[in-house]
Amino acid sequence: MARADRGTRPATRRTRPALRGGPELFERGPAPPDVGGTITRQHWDVLVPHLLKAEVDPEPVVERLRTYTTLLIQWNRSISNLISRNDEERFVERHVLESVAVAHWLKQSGATRWMDFGSGGGLPAIPLALCGVGERWLLVESRRTKTLFLRKTIQDMQLVNIDVANARLEDLDPENIGLFEGFTSRATLPLAPTLSLAARFTKVGGHAFLWKGSGRDEEMREDSWKMAWELDGLLGVGTGQTVVCRFTRKAD
Repeated sequence: MARADRGTRPATRRTRPALRGGPELFERGPAPPDVGGTITRQHWDVLVPHLLKAEVDPEPVVERLRTYTTLLIQWNRSISNLISRNDEERFVERHVLESVAVAHWLKQSGATRWMDFGSGGGLPAIPLALCGVGERWLLVESRRTKTLFLRKTIQDMQLVNIDVANARLEDLDPENIGLFEGFTSRATLPLAPTLSLAARFTKVGGHAFLWKGSGRDEEMREDSWKMAWELDGLLGVGTGQTVVCRFTRKAD
């Protein structure tokens, strides 16, 4: 993936230290557990049609997704919770699939610079980046232990196109305002406040993709978001009620 030019990198200089303050977590924690069985039992084949639709070679991408999944479940068992322990055995179907199923759609937007709000364990941003979505990503996460995981994963997997900000979105460096063409958020705030925050950082004509469950219709009735955004598509993902809603940023 291509690197962005220097004008797109203000967050990188401020937000990408090399796991500063974090090594003590790894030193005092137990050794990473063997998660091989859990990884083997995942239904990796469900990803292949979506990877083909995103026009990537499934074999190397699945291998990278296996590495990411291994790192996440090891951390989940030995350091701190990133997902529910009940979700470990269905991580691919419950989390990875819901991320990569829309990779082709995000690619079609043409956005190259992306912000992911409330990244947690890196979903959906890391699977999307592994599918070739965008040229640069900024993952915004306010919880320190989760940003430590994100930075360690980025370091271990050599994901040179991803940066991390340990901050609340409303407190993010103002140099990032209007910098991004794409915005993603999964399982964070309700729709209206999410889009209100996203409007600050997304260019006019850019897109926001929000992962929403069965309550999306009720959330959309709070229509203050219509001042800055226009709904222009819905796409069901996974095996449950999750829908990804696409919005286009309007001029102020």
